[in-house]
Amino acid sequence: MSMCSRGRAADTMRSHMKRIRLYVHVILVTAMAGGGCARSEYSYRGANYETQIEKGAVLRSISLDPATEDEVLALVPERISVREIRDVLSRGPAPRIVILDGSLPIVTMESFSEFLIDMGYPEEKIRKPNGGGYSYNGFTDSKRLAGTLAWYYEKEGMMPILIGHSQGGMLAIKVLHELAGAFHDNIPVWNPLTNEAEERGTIVDPITGQKRAVIGLQVRYAAAITTGKVMRIVLGQWDMLPRLREIPDTVEEFTGFSLAWDLIAGNFGAAARYRPLGSARVRNVTLPGEYTHITVPLTKHLAANEVTREWISRYVPTSEMPEFPTNVDVDTRNIVHAADIWYHVKKYWCVEAQRLIRARRSMMGGRDFSS
Repeated sequence: MSMCSRGRAADTMRSHMKRIRLYVHVILVTAMAGGGCARSEYSYRGANYETQIEKGAVLRSISLDPATEDEVLALVPERISVREIRDVLSRGPAPRIVILDGSLPIVTMESFSEFLIDMGYPEEKIRKPNGGGYSYNGFTDSKRLAGTLAWYYEKEGMMPILIGHSQGGMLAIKVLHELAGAFHDNIPVWNPLTNEAEERGTIVDPITGQKRAVIGLQVRYAAAITTGKVMRIVLGQWDMLPRLREIPDTVEEFTGFSLAWDLIAGNFGAAARYRPLGSARVRNVTLPGEYTHITVPLTKHLAANEVTREWISRYVPTSEMPEFPTNVDVDTRNIVHAADIWYHVKKYWCVEAQRLIRARRSMMGGRDFSS
């Protein structure tokens, strides 16, 4: 081995050891802290939901003028501009985004939630109705969360988007397996306003008007950020060890973001790889080596800077890593997954809005709603 090669190997080893020391320090501090971050107060501004939904009620409740509907239908989901968000999408319905924290409370997903809001996503579709927090605890019961998604779909006509970091990424994937019936034969609908289960395992589909079970519902988009197997072992989450990298058909599109040499996630070398069990579209994205497991949720600064905000707005996923902004004074930390998730949030915001408008027009045009 040449002197140059030995030098690079030594630098790599020092980098890994430094990361190990950081992780150990964080875990020890977390264990001693034993608590979460405070949430600011917020009054829910959503609709006055009824327990029972009549057939067609959600579609009839959409109050867009025909011209705005035409503008939404003319959008290309894969090419949504800043102007189209501001002048078109923001005037119509949007799917709820359920954002899930990791197991270490030092850094939550609050910064990521604020990033999405600052980029133009409706705040009321990210905040929780009870308590108004930006994100859900990553240790929320997966069966309860699956029932919550069903409740929102029935009442709002759009399946929520799932985004989780670390433990929260595991929970997002577990919810997909819950919807696939991997753990239970029946999942009750969970009302997030009363924080109680309803005595039913079915909903009225807001699009078809037909009764259907919670099991079998499909999420449009989900993402897991730096989620690994080591913590599944540490936390005794044995039922997810064989399922963690397998994505069922209960999601249309899934992206897994991983780090090589992510010791908390258990990647001792190559980044993790997710695979579809069937028809789900699954992408694997390896994040830059300078990113860290603990700090990947910190993204609010990206929406506050004009240079990074514009770069993210123009971002389109490719097989190769795009060139980052080169301005010396610009902080581009965590821009990769922030841009990639924002691209897909815009896409499915548009897809779901178009779907609702088409269904409403079909119903109002005299077509048999029960067919």
